[in-house]
Amino acid sequence: MRALKALSALLCYPEPALCAATSEIAAMLPGETALAPLLHALATEDLFDLQSAYVDLFDRGRRLSLHLFEHVHGESRDRGQAMVDLAQVYAQGGLLLEAGELPDYLPTFLEFASTRPRAEALSLLGDIAPILTAMHAGTAARAPDYAAVFAALLRLAGQTAAEVPLEPPVEDLAALDAAWEETTVLFGPGEDIAGCGPDRLRQRLRAAGRDARAPA
Repeated sequence: MRALKALSALLCYPEPALCAATSEIAAMLPGETALAPLLHALATEDLFDLQSAYVDLFDRGRRLSLHLFEHVHGESRDRGQAMVDLAQVYAQGGLLLEAGELPDYLPTFLEFASTRPRAEALSLLGDIAPILTAMHAGTAARAPDYAAVFAALLRLAGQTAAEVPLEPPVEDLAALDAAWEETTVLFGPGEDIAGCGPDRLRQRLRAAGRDARAPA
């Protein structure tokens, strides 16, 4: 799916090659007019400013992390096995990761999904829809250009991104992320799941639809 490949690229760290490919990316996303501001920014703004804004948005804490299992497992011991399961899914589909490359990085997940048959790709996207919804909500006020990417992904998954009210001003973003981390991330059924591989991975990702802050 060309659209998934293009949206994957838009969530990558801004590099000269990405900035030079905005016209090609736009051609792969016909009708996605809400992405025009991000494409324009990538094509015209200073690269250092783009990179700095990206790091501030996605790399300063868990709330907007682009690593899927930050949202599903946090720092729990289950995260390591989930990484193994996801890498196994990639290997079975012909994608071998480079040394040090984390399999739960969202652009990598989307890149892999883009190589699969349409039905399988949409199923994979549906598995992470709760995470995409949370990411859309988290970026809507702070970075609407990137929120448009998550909205487009949700539309592909057959869901509509909800309108998100503006967040109140936050003086200390570290405090905001600390509040996000106050509750242990306890997605999933809780018990140990025997075996490993794609089925367990899918169960874990789909369990992310539970509200992590709700009482068990």
